[in-house]
Amino acid sequence: MLLFAGLLALGTWQLQRKTWKENLIATLNDRQAAAPSALSVPDTWARLDRSSDEYRRVAFPATFDHAKEALVYAAASAFRPNVSGRGYWIFTPARLAGGAIVMVNRGFVPEERKDAATRSDGQVAGPVEIVGTLRWPEGRTWFSPADDPAHNLWFVRDPAAIAAGKGIGHAAPFYVEQESPVPPGGWPKPGKLVVRLRNEHLQYAITWYGLALVLVVAFVAWALTSRREAAPADRRAAGGPSPSL
Repeated sequence: MLLFAGLLALGTWQLQRKTWKENLIATLNDRQAAAPSALSVPDTWARLDRSSDEYRRVAFPATFDHAKEALVYAAASAFRPNVSGRGYWIFTPARLAGGAIVMVNRGFVPEERKDAATRSDGQVAGPVEIVGTLRWPEGRTWFSPADDPAHNLWFVRDPAAIAAGKGIGHAAPFYVEQESPVPPGGWPKPGKLVVRLRNEHLQYAITWYGLALVLVVAFVAWALTSRREAAPADRRAAGGPSPSL
């Protein structure tokens, strides 16, 4: 019974996860379809809420400090299907008119373009009108390698850690995934986020419920077999006729 109840609970949990994932996908699609809004002023950044503000599109003018760009190892991303192969995200501090710093993921570069000298055309000077998406820091796991600021290499998209490693001091608690403009020469390669989250919770629920059904069928079959095998013994114990050989 405990196993049966556990299988039913797992199936129900997957259905709940399915509803949560569908709501999340709908929310992300709505935010990505909306026109970009102005970036909020620095005094309000501490009050921004991840659940309501992440993945919101923003637009703001800023000046990049290319001398302090950081290489962040780029793993496969469900939000950037146009990026593949070994490479790096280029995180660059962007200074607003009032002096506040926002870390911007300017886009992807392949291994052979990690040296800024190979993409000097893209090191645009002066104010740039940036359009992008608000993102919150990526969580570090047990499997995340340690960052290596001495070699300008990070493994987690964490704007505070990158800013500290670059000696920048305080930066916004979020970062911005740049979608435009595309820099001269095309590198780094920015891009609009695409919502392509996996949603296989229905299949998982069917699997767990199916296992529960198999367990019921197996129990019924065992019970019927045990009953048939016990019937002759019961008759002999009661003095009844034994089955003919």
